[in-house]
Amino acid sequence: EPVVVHAWEAGKDRVVVRASGADRERLAVAVERMRFAIGVDEDFSEFRERFKRDPLVGPAISKRPWHRPRRRPWPWEALAWAVTSQLIEAFRAAAIQRRIVRRWGPQREMEDGVLRDVPSAALIAGRAPAELASMDLAASRALALIRCAKEVSAERVDLSSPSADRRLRRISGIGPWTLQCLGFGGRGDPDSLPAGDLAYVKLVGRLAGLGRRATVPEVEEFFAPYEPFRGLAGSFALVGWHKAIKKGP
Repeated sequence: EPVVVHAWEAGKDRVVVRASGADRERLAVAVERMRFAIGVDEDFSEFRERFKRDPLVGPAISKRPWHRPRRRPWPWEALAWAVTSQLIEAFRAAAIQRRIVRRWGPQREMEDGVLRDVPSAALIAGRAPAELASMDLAASRALALIRCAKEVSAERVDLSSPSADRRLRRISGIGPWTLQCLGFGGRGDPDSLPAGDLAYVKLVGRLAGLGRRATVPEVEEFFAPYEPFRGLAGSFALVGWHKAIKKGP
């Protein structure tokens, strides 16, 4: 059942989250998932204390203490969109995702238009590979997405638990980067770093003076000192050094 959630700042240090369109139980779930997505309840005090003087992330911690990494309301959404984003530009991945949402996503009529959501795992599990390929998704990734959806819809994996990763890794086309995106954006794991992101390979290549884009192992080595906050450190690093990415190799 579609639930509409609004969130806004209401004065200093106060965020209001309001849901409408369902019974009280579903409204409570919707509010909880939106609070997760915007990170309003996250306590970064330990991370801040450990790294506030760090030359890489310290300036961003000081200048943007309100920064919260972007998450997806549901782990399934984080996994599905990670699969659609593999090895292509962000703008192209976003276009594919919009096509999928328009074609199969649930929708709700509002006064000022129609709101659409990400289709469920059960719905994607029932699609033919050719249908997803028609959205400009590569054939191999269409198959991977369908196989992931079948695992989720059949409840053979619980995406909220890291234990799901071992089973998902058995699916052709599901590798570390996809699972790191699931961990960081779908479960809120502060140590999950999507090291293969173009932004990270460019950033590390620039900051490490490599004269080229870094490899995934080089990115992982670069952020190793920030464990168990590697993903969080990466997010703050991108905020503080985004100009270096534009200038990078």
